[in-house]
This record gives sequence, C-alpha cells and structure tokens, in this order.
Amino acid sequence: MTDDVRVAIRTDADVVTARQEARTMATGLGFSSTDLTLLATAISEVARNITTYAGTGEVALRVVQENGRRGIEVVASDRGPGIANVELAMQDGYTTGNGLGLGLPGTRRLVDDFELQTEVGAGTTIRLVKWARA
Repeated sequence: MTDDVRVAIRTDADVVTARQEARTMATGLGFSSTDLTLLATAISEVARNITTYAGTGEVALRVVQENGRRGIEVVASDRGPGIANVELAMQDGYTTGNGLGLGLPGTRRLVDDFELQTEVGAGTTIRLVKWARA
C-alpha cells in the first residue's frame, strides 16, 4: 500500500482516479464498506468543486496516524477564485453549481475532521480526515 498519493485534478476522470486511490489506501487500513463510500463521496464533492470552480487543482492523499488510530487525510487544493463568503458556503442548501448536492456542509458531515482555508483570488484548500474504526 502506498502511503502518499497525489492526483492532478483537471477532468471528471481525475475525480474517479482520486476516489479509486483513496479506496485502495482505506481498504488497506481496514475501512468498512460504509466508511469507504463516505470517503469516496467526500472526495467526489471536493474534487468536483475543483473542476467546477477552479478548473485545475490537486488531491493529495496520505495515511495518517494519531493517538494509536490510522486514517486517510485528503487535501484538495486549487488556485481558483476562492470562496467569497465561507459562512454562506457552509450553510445547508447553499449551492452555486451542479455538484452532488452535498455542498461543503454535507462533505463536512461525511468525514471526521474538516478544515477549509480560502483566499479570494488565490484559491482554496480543504483538508479532510476519515479515521478507520477500531
């Protein structure tokens, strides 16, 4: 199992590749089928945000360990327009595009850790972690 993978995101095919790479990593950590699906769905949402709003970016995946537990860290980053109103973007039901309908608040609920950094005109970085269940 590879502990660190980077996937350039330009097209929907790249989104699929990022999901597959994460599934492979998470399967090696013993993730349940439910948690595999939650992780893949969260990656789909953040990677599609890259193709929709920024055009290009990257999803970096790595195995992380903390306090005796192991998980998958996902860092989705782009140099797109950034998010002008983070508070609004984090509200349920808010949408500006044709995503999966989860938006960022839905994505936050799918994972265990969620961090968002954005700067208008400079891009957005979203860090997600899904921990393997004991």
